[in-house]
Amino acid sequence: MAERENHGMALNDTLAFLRAWLRDPRGIGAVLPSGAALARLMTSHVSILDGPVIELGPGTGVLTRALLARGVPPHRLALIEADPHFAEALSQRYPETTILRMDAARLGDTDSLFGEERACAVISGLPLLSMSTVQVAAIVQGVFERHLRAGGMFYQFTYGPRCPLPETLMMRLNLQSRRVGSALLNLPPAAVYCISRADIQVAA
Repeated sequence: MAERENHGMALNDTLAFLRAWLRDPRGIGAVLPSGAALARLMTSHVSILDGPVIELGPGTGVLTRALLARGVPPHRLALIEADPHFAEALSQRYPETTILRMDAARLGDTDSLFGEERACAVISGLPLLSMSTVQVAAIVQGVFERHLRAGGMFYQFTYGPRCPLPETLMMRLNLQSRRVGSALLNLPPAAVYCISRADIQVAA
């Protein structure tokens, strides 16, 4: 019964994702939600971190489920979703999480999502390669300057051949990137990068 329910949820998520892509192809960036292999890779280090987590562009909640499965308490998870249909579905499915229906580029103008505490990690499913450089800069700068604690990590997946953050932006914000791995079974295949301050020692 549980397997049938999971299959039904996956099918519903795929249809919802396809509808969202038809509404806004550039804003969604892919015609299918992230697969299980990519979700595991994106969240593989979260269980060893200690602190609240922010997810950017959760969509249908594939990475959200993986984060919760890794042990992130729902009340320590904030979801930033611009699409109103996705945001409403997420609020029904994950009512104990904090859900903000907003453009992630506005994070620089937003107060801390966890009181005086900052996030230990940001997990991003945003299609950065489909966004303008101005929008990407606003997102990344808002994350590192307002919401991510010292030593915090920003995880981003991409369908491109290299880190999706522009080199000029990385230099301006004093950031470094490390390729975590690839999810070759994802459709399309994707790579995951860990981005942090350049003065932070990143574990392998």
